[in-house]
Amino acid sequence: MVGLNKMMAIGNVGTDPEMRYTPNGNPVTSFRLATGRSYTASDGERKQETEWFTVVAWNQLAEQVNQYLVKGRRVYVEGRLKSNTWTSQDGQSRFRNEIIASRVLFLDRMPAGGPNDESGPPTMEGQEDPAMAVGDAEDLPW
Repeated sequence: MVGLNKMMAIGNVGTDPEMRYTPNGNPVTSFRLATGRSYTASDGERKQETEWFTVVAWNQLAEQVNQYLVKGRRVYVEGRLKSNTWTSQDGQSRFRNEIIASRVLFLDRMPAGGPNDESGPPTMEGQEDPAMAVGDAEDLPW
């Protein structure tokens, strides 16, 4: 049986990325992503909904995300959806959706005074896996 698990989201970074390392020394970076949608309710009132995701990036992508992303930046994230459930210390059942990122594109310019005060992150070229590239809005698949 063939399956597909692909997640694409455009939104704003809700927390500064946090990078850590596995016991094997592999970098992993996570951050929160807020996506929104507007719609008109049946009574004619405009409503807004926000969905929050935890995005997890590994290895070279984790390093790039940690270096260039800050809270408030607009990004396109592509990857697979992973659901986690656990019991908290107070005995409550918890649930979280994570996007395991294979690609992160920066959709806005880096604010002045950002890392190295450049206009944005470099496009990673010559990688073995092009899905790990960090690039600009022109790289979007549509």
